[in-house]
Amino acid sequence: MKNTAREKMLRGETTVGSFLEIASPTAAEALALAGFDYIIIDTEHGAGDPQSALDLIRCAKLYGTTPFARVQEISRAPILKMLDAGAMGLIIPQLNSVEEAKAVVRYGKYAPLGERGVSGSAGTGFWQEDYARHGLPALFETANRETMLIPQCESLGCLEHLEEIVALPGIDGIFVGPYDLSTAMGIPGQFDHPDFLAALRRIQAVCQAAGKPSLIYAADPAIARADLAMGYDSITYSMDASLLIEAGRAAIQGILA
Repeated sequence: MKNTAREKMLRGETTVGSFLEIASPTAAEALALAGFDYIIIDTEHGAGDPQSALDLIRCAKLYGTTPFARVQEISRAPILKMLDAGAMGLIIPQLNSVEEAKAVVRYGKYAPLGERGVSGSAGTGFWQEDYARHGLPALFETANRETMLIPQCESLGCLEHLEEIVALPGIDGIFVGPYDLSTAMGIPGQFDHPDFLAALRRIQAVCQAAGKPSLIYAADPAIARADLAMGYDSITYSMDASLLIEAGRAAIQGILA
């Protein structure tokens, strides 16, 4: 079990991922073939679910892309299901408090960090993956290290308790959802607002000080470059449906130009 996206982030290399909204194995293959470091199977806003996630995760792994998933909510079943399907990182939406962050670790990390349920599921190759064949303590250690739990900072509660949340053992980074965060701040979509930019800088600085990756969504290449210049470790760029629309429009314009 090797999370290559995590390794790159911790080495200080820039990584770029994208959201998988369509929940199509072909779309997952296409994003992997495009060279994205990771894809995020979206079960919050997208069409993904535990059943489809199995095939989407296999497609990502087939072409060397790290499969992440965004879960529906902070509760045991969604977190456990995505990990058992083989997701190597979870994006956790609408996290508001330290207590919720502790619950994420409890559901998503094995002992001694958490209380994740133990099962020979697809994520372990039904006990046939090498890391799952050397006893439970070795499996727990490997999975706890390689599987990332990444809350989204998209609420005032998360922003208020950011330092405590990032410091928790078992929390492996922060993902910024700019649309929801700016809305929560009362400045929806004003990504150049001084208060919003100050929040972004603070999130990045807190993560950097804790030695944990900072990830952020960007739908525009110029914004993505500005986020990288601010020090963010990873850009989650756009989504499969939007990339397809943009490519189609560009092709039409090129033909009719």
